[in-house]
Amino acid sequence: MRAAWDPWPNDQSPPVRSRAMADTFPKSSITSEAAHRMIAAAEAKAAEMGKAFVIAIADDGGNLKALSRMDGAPLLSVQIAQDKAYTAVGFGMPTHGWHDFIKDDPPLAAGAPTGIERLVVFGGGYPITDGDAAVGAIGVSGGHYSEDMEVAEAGLGALSQA
Repeated sequence: MRAAWDPWPNDQSPPVRSRAMADTFPKSSITSEAAHRMIAAAEAKAAEMGKAFVIAIADDGGNLKALSRMDGAPLLSVQIAQDKAYTAVGFGMPTHGWHDFIKDDPPLAAGAPTGIERLVVFGGGYPITDGDAAVGAIGVSGGHYSEDMEVAEAGLGALSQA
């Protein structure tokens, strides 16, 4: 029995390609379960520090996978944390690496921070990798960028403990 919305009525099959999906490639992405483990670990570190943060986990495409805004975390940190995760997965490097990357290159230093939408060039965003592939990212905001980095690193630590 077929559903009413089935595009192939009367037990017809869709056209078959002669090659086994040669125009595609496999890719991995962070799971929801892993994202929530990361948030729990990051929140535990934040509580130990006595501060409230926003923790964002993005998937391999930079889309929000999970988010926590701890009680008392600054409102603007919601977007900043997401942008840190987006930057980290989009370029496959931690956000704190951007400063050194652009500081001695005047065109990049002048253009990248204002010309690349959502780019964050200070600490708190890290890619989540599987081998050489970025499968997601964590972004944290709410404190000084060095504190954001500590909380993000605690979140990343949840993956190595699994």
